[in-house]
Amino acid sequence: MHFDGFKLDERLQRAVKAAGYTEATAVQEAAIPHALEGRDLVGTAQTGTGKTAAFVLPLLQSLLTTPARRGHTRALIVTPTRELAEQINAAVRQLAKFTKIKSATVYGGVGFAPQEHALRQGTDIIVACPGRLLDHVGRGNARLGQVEILVLDEADRMLDMGFLPPVRKIAELTSERRQTMMFSATFAEELNRLSSDILTDPERIEVGLTAPATTIAHTLLPVASDRKMELLLKLLEEVQAKSVLIFTRTRHRADRVAAQIERTGRDAAVLHSSRSQSQRQKALDGFRSGRVKLLVATDLAARGLDVESISHVINYDIPDTADSYIHRIGRTGRAQRTGKGLTLVTADDRSTVRDIERALGEPITVREMEGFDYGQASLIASSKGGRGSAPTSWSSRSRGPKPGGWNRSSGRPMSHRH
Repeated sequence: MHFDGFKLDERLQRAVKAAGYTEATAVQEAAIPHALEGRDLVGTAQTGTGKTAAFVLPLLQSLLTTPARRGHTRALIVTPTRELAEQINAAVRQLAKFTKIKSATVYGGVGFAPQEHALRQGTDIIVACPGRLLDHVGRGNARLGQVEILVLDEADRMLDMGFLPPVRKIAELTSERRQTMMFSATFAEELNRLSSDILTDPERIEVGLTAPATTIAHTLLPVASDRKMELLLKLLEEVQAKSVLIFTRTRHRADRVAAQIERTGRDAAVLHSSRSQSQRQKALDGFRSGRVKLLVATDLAARGLDVESISHVINYDIPDTADSYIHRIGRTGRAQRTGKGLTLVTADDRSTVRDIERALGEPITVREMEGFDYGQASLIASSKGGRGSAPTSWSSRSRGPKPGGWNRSSGRPMSHRH
């Protein structure tokens, strides 16, 4: 479906075209018509499916077609992280560029004064994290009683971070006549209860997991757990890349990996929830500008990270789920660019690999790093054992890798270019 079919305000249509949007994604096609009718909405959709525009465009359309109430915030978007708040606000500004609608962000880690000014002035759209927004409410800075539209984005992440009680409080402070839209990748029972409590007869839309772009090449790099850092450093020596995003499972490991990389003379930025806002913004700015080519991040901190030029995603630690893998790898291969997803795997990761391969619908290529000393045994399988062998539980069919098994692919060992 083309965006022209939504019959948006001419100013929004101009912004859509200027942004390069042509055909709507599945979540946009499913959500926008109902949202334009003013319906409450519950959407199940992954990050990267275009859901931000799916709620921003109807929100802007509503503000343009209903009388403005001066001095009051008219729309409130609540989101779990600072980075995602900035990402959403950037989308709002891009799509509202030909209108007089103003927006601002409200989150912790930065000064209160500019946020207080935006809230007291009644900025049209506020994109906020729950904790800081309620701090402003407590200080008497925020008046939410005139909010016409409430959006809860990435509700599952807010549940994980313990934000549901603040979200309930925020909903109570807004008008009962508001339109409410809630988006989440998954719906635990707590979120279903929240939906029942704060939404009215919502339209439910569900968009399945979107696989990464076909321009991404996926590779598994088997290695013993105590040799992962050595393999990563060897990989970074060989990779010819403009921009590399490295994922770790924990904040402490992200710090440790970045420190090890910097000991080799390379610059590496770090992004995780324990960093201050100024540190996080500096890391993002350096990475986006290309001044820093390596960014080490945890899943939560990278939520909403949208940098089109990322050439490689390296999973230092394999993610816990196939959904997380697809979210991570989807940071590369954007805007028709080619990208590479490289995952360091140990023997303990076999079941997760099987889940990922099922989600992708095909086996992932397995490679050994040329010139890397794997020690006494490689994890890549050969049915005859010895150097280049692996436990017999791994597939060793010559046709190529069977999901979940390490076996040498029919291609050459990994070369010096990736």
